[in-house]
Amino acid sequence: MIPLPWSYVNLWRCIGCGLCCINYDVVLKFDEWLRIVQRFGVGVTRAGLNKLYLGKKPDGSCIFLSRIDGKYVCTLQGMKPIACKLWPFRILNRPKYGKAREALFNYKRRRLYVYIDPSCPGIRWGKPSPIMVNHVIPEFIEIALGIRKKQVYSTGRLLYSLDVRRKTSGLFAHRKM
Repeated sequence: MIPLPWSYVNLWRCIGCGLCCINYDVVLKFDEWLRIVQRFGVGVTRAGLNKLYLGKKPDGSCIFLSRIDGKYVCTLQGMKPIACKLWPFRILNRPKYGKAREALFNYKRRRLYVYIDPSCPGIRWGKPSPIMVNHVIPEFIEIALGIRKKQVYSTGRLLYSLDVRRKTSGLFAHRKM
């Protein structure tokens, strides 16, 4: 699907549906690949012709996707790739997908073009809400620009309870292959 301008979106939040981790291949930057391989082994990744990817389970979903309490969650939170952190948004320096006026977002005097993949079910369409304008979009931009690591608005809300469980149950443990 062709991404649409952010200004068509009232609000976005991750609903834990897992579609992004099931339907898409995650391209890794070399440093991301290296960190993941050093921690979990090369078997959790795969190589393409000229790209590195997160591995897939036999059902086609990401190797780090788990289902907990009816929601899908990423078990790679501490080292989640930038491609995963940014999905379903695309932050660009030019209006690659058209509708430049609607995609334009002025962030600290910098003109950026922000688009969203319309296939994400976490989108609520309509006039952008103050939370969208003042928190969600700026957080995605800061992640894209490399000035923010921690996700608040750009990830699912289950993380706090899952982090507590991880510390007590070892649910998120992966072994080197």
